[in-house]
Amino acid sequence: MGRHGTIAGRKAAQDAKRAANFTKYARVITIAAKGGGDPDYNIALKHAIERAKGINMPNDKIKKAIQKGTGELAGEDLIEESFEGYGPGGVAVIVDVLTDNNNRTTAFVKHSFDRHNGNLGKPGCVSYMFDRKGVIVIEKTDDVDEDALMEAGMEAGMEDMETLEDSFEIYTAPADFDAVCEAIKAAGFEIAESDVDLVPSVEATPEKEGDIKSLIKLINDLEDNDDVQKVTTNCALDLDELDA
Repeated sequence: MGRHGTIAGRKAAQDAKRAANFTKYARVITIAAKGGGDPDYNIALKHAIERAKGINMPNDKIKKAIQKGTGELAGEDLIEESFEGYGPGGVAVIVDVLTDNNNRTTAFVKHSFDRHNGNLGKPGCVSYMFDRKGVIVIEKTDDVDEDALMEAGMEAGMEDMETLEDSFEIYTAPADFDAVCEAIKAAGFEIAESDVDLVPSVEATPEKEGDIKSLIKLINDLEDNDDVQKVTTNCALDLDELDA
């Protein structure tokens, strides 16, 4: 949910919600495969497959999703859409969806915002508070040399590196994301998480307990829907830990 928190906390939250739900990941693979079915020549597909394997999605499901994207198998006519608004406590919320029925999904997202004391806004109303960046997470262990990691990232074109409680987060321009990932791997570091994501440039901290609880309910409600691929907020609190 929020961009903060430990690796273990984020992984536990993701596993609990999505371990048995491969629909979201299959749709991402299908969309990516429209640009070509060979992950060696399609970076978006390569990373989509890596994320699917990260939740133990079976190879046969991955293959079928690719074939739907390339047209070898019949598939859904999917539409990519983003919704923007404010959640309780003035937190900016962006909802990315892949849907075969835009009217159904729009109605669902609006209802979720209304139901949990949020306000669905117009395109652009909160996205200016985010930057799209490559985010690469390396778990902090005794074997990880921070200076060597920074050197490998800088040589490949990383923009910044942040040291957190249990990890290092490397930020890149989207165009440099794949090159930095490969350079870090080549230098002997294991990547715990990686994606091109929205990173907030302005954060919000809800103070009322009721607002925090309503915000968590809003995000959970959205993420439980098959059409919703990702929910991004600029909340400065670790919502995964608060929801545990």
